[in-house]
Amino acid sequence: MELLFQVPNGIKSKLQLMPSEEIRYCIPHDIGKDGTFRESGYVIVTTNRLIVTDEQEITFQRELALLEKIKCEPQINCGILIIKEYEQEYEKHIARFSMHHLIRASFLAKGAELLRDNKNKQVVSREREKSCLKCGRALPGTSKCPKCDGKAVTAGKLWRLLKAYKMQLILISLVAMASSALSLYIPQFQKIFIDTKLADKSGSTRDVIIFITVMLTLTLFLILLQVLKNWWFVSLGARLSMDIRRKMYQKIQELTLSFIQDKRPGELMNRVAYDTGMIQRFVQECLGHMFSSIVTMVGAVTIMLSLNVTMTLISIVFLPIVFMISSAFRKNVRRRFHLQWVKSDKINSSLQDVISGMRIVKSFGKEQSESDKFNRLTNEFAAIQQKNEKFWASFYPLLTFIMSMGIYFVYYFGGRNVLGGTMTIGTLVQFNAYAWTLYGPLGWMTHLPRMITQMVTSLERIYDVLDEEPLIMNKENAIKHEIQGEVEFKNVHFGYKSYEPVLEDINLKVKKGEMIGLVGASGTGKSTMINLIMHLYEVDDGEILVDGININDMDIEGYHSQLGVVLQETFLFTGTILNNIRFAKPDATEEEVIRAAKMANAHDFICKTPDGYNTYLGERGYNLSGGERQRIAIARAILNDPKLLILDEATSSLDTESEYLIQKALERLTAGRTTFAIAHRLSTLRGADRLVVIDGHRIAEIGTHNELLEKKGIYYNLVMAQLDMQKMNSETS
Repeated sequence: MELLFQVPNGIKSKLQLMPSEEIRYCIPHDIGKDGTFRESGYVIVTTNRLIVTDEQEITFQRELALLEKIKCEPQINCGILIIKEYEQEYEKHIARFSMHHLIRASFLAKGAELLRDNKNKQVVSREREKSCLKCGRALPGTSKCPKCDGKAVTAGKLWRLLKAYKMQLILISLVAMASSALSLYIPQFQKIFIDTKLADKSGSTRDVIIFITVMLTLTLFLILLQVLKNWWFVSLGARLSMDIRRKMYQKIQELTLSFIQDKRPGELMNRVAYDTGMIQRFVQECLGHMFSSIVTMVGAVTIMLSLNVTMTLISIVFLPIVFMISSAFRKNVRRRFHLQWVKSDKINSSLQDVISGMRIVKSFGKEQSESDKFNRLTNEFAAIQQKNEKFWASFYPLLTFIMSMGIYFVYYFGGRNVLGGTMTIGTLVQFNAYAWTLYGPLGWMTHLPRMITQMVTSLERIYDVLDEEPLIMNKENAIKHEIQGEVEFKNVHFGYKSYEPVLEDINLKVKKGEMIGLVGASGTGKSTMINLIMHLYEVDDGEILVDGININDMDIEGYHSQLGVVLQETFLFTGTILNNIRFAKPDATEEEVIRAAKMANAHDFICKTPDGYNTYLGERGYNLSGGERQRIAIARAILNDPKLLILDEATSSLDTESEYLIQKALERLTAGRTTFAIAHRLSTLRGADRLVVIDGHRIAEIGTHNELLEKKGIYYNLVMAQLDMQKMNSETS
């Protein structure tokens, strides 16, 4: 998201910048003091000042050092920029934004506060623009504007996909040219036969039989060439779509969680499956026909001009009208099909949500309401699709009729020429054949705007994924390091949106083999710390060191392969129990798998399943209990002998007996291994070497269980609250 807009020269001259002063941030504000929408002012942050302009005039400016607070606060469908000066007791709003600029203003406020605190760190927004900064059009779920990219960029993207198959394209093009040449020769052969054998009645039955035989041979050969061309294009389309799906799936695996979580599941599924299918369809049904149609049309027009220039011009007199109508409706067609795409994404996302959450749907008895919701989305999609198809079913015949009007003029003027003796019957038949040969591809090309629109939309959505740069990726000389277990947070700041901090000024040094319990109320940032240790996100400020090495400098795959993770939400893949445990170490032997299962107290119940370790698990392991799924996840985590162990509510789904056995197993597992554990039941963390209490985005307390109880602070209150809850539960039972 852009945070440094171009300052108009008229305003820049009034800023009177000092020699050492530079503009760091500049964004427009689009709601005036009277509440009207108008982008006539800017909020500017220099290295020294905060400045607001309106209508080419400076309406507010202060030294950053004088401002105690700079914040963008959301309101109803808008936001305001608030400042508070150290010498004043009240806050003041200095600019107002629509939702279009709200996030941008929040980043600017964050950057201004950093400059005020003499921190020279540049705030960078990773959020996407919702509309194009050049033309103002809403972006269709992509990071780049299709309109401003231009046709050359779109053609370049298509060529990037096709260039690996250029030799095949050349061969197919040669076959297409041969097919077009043959289709152009057939009318010439008919003309010769008519003029030399039929017109003067000099031919015989034998000549007719020869003519039919030759025509049949030429037609069969033409069909063979067309079948060969179509077969090659079908093969090319299938291979191309396979390559695109493979590239997209691989790219999605590489991209950071923030990108994937910003997308609805159905949308990503559509891009991998449906949009690649549209590219395949375009290659199979459009690309080949388009090339041969162009060759056929050029050849037909050339021959028609050589036969009769006047009649050629008459036959194509209506074509400019057809092209003008097509151009006039091009934007309308694009808008129609983009809306159809959006509705399709919503249907897929809704279906994905319901299927994944079917247990919840049934538990609350919401089958009918979810069916009604899905039916509503389906009806909306069907209505748009029906409307689009009706439009196209009417639009295409109209264009075809207008375009073919020229043939009647050809019959009229050609008939007069034949009667006048200036044209032979064979020539008229030949000319009419070329006219229909011309109208055929032209009629097909009236479908082209629709097919191209669908292809371009799909291409944009595909490259929106393929061109996305992962925020976390290996550096050029990434370090492959065998983890020893020392972890350090140094002045770490992080927010999933960098202007909304989740963790601030986190400083923590963990020794090798130490077990750290993360404690705090929900939403304080415990899981976020886990996510940062797992290097799923990059810190906004500060650094995380593992054995003294910055985590950003380490080889990502090598680092992740040395982690053992059991998350709060247990996820099992569709497949066997054996394959689920082996996920962490695909080359593990059965003995290693069984040993890991025994350590996780999973071996006994696995042996009782119908096929033991080869028992097939349904989606998310629905045919196992919560505790059984959790124990399989623990076995998966410890299979590869992790150097860092991360437990996020690892015993939350276990009954009392299983929890006791798992705790004993974890005690053996965590011995000598650096462990970070989150547990809401604080009793499970008594064995931790240290407890880290997080509150207010910061580390509030650190110490052992007994030390924190003696402090009678946040941890003490949490323990007392849980004891009171247990006492209430025992009394009610």
